[in-house]
Amino acid sequence: MDALSNPLMIPIVGTVCGTAMVVLIVVTVFWFKARDRELQVHQEMQIREMEHQRKMKEIELEIEKTRARNSETPARV
Repeated sequence: MDALSNPLMIPIVGTVCGTAMVVLIVVTVFWFKARDRELQVHQEMQIREMEHQRKMKEIELEIEKTRARNSETPARV
């Protein structure tokens, strides 16, 4: 007797396939949410890095201005 022709297998196969489909949908949704969160975190890190680089350039400019002012004033002995 073939397993697929058995009328008792129809509800079992239907239940297994239905459950697998629900699990697949849930996994897909969670994967997309996790991927979206990962992209947001990556974007936030890039923004922070750009802000940090901008601040470092401002500090370097301040240091250069201070050095220029100090070299313009004669050293008092």
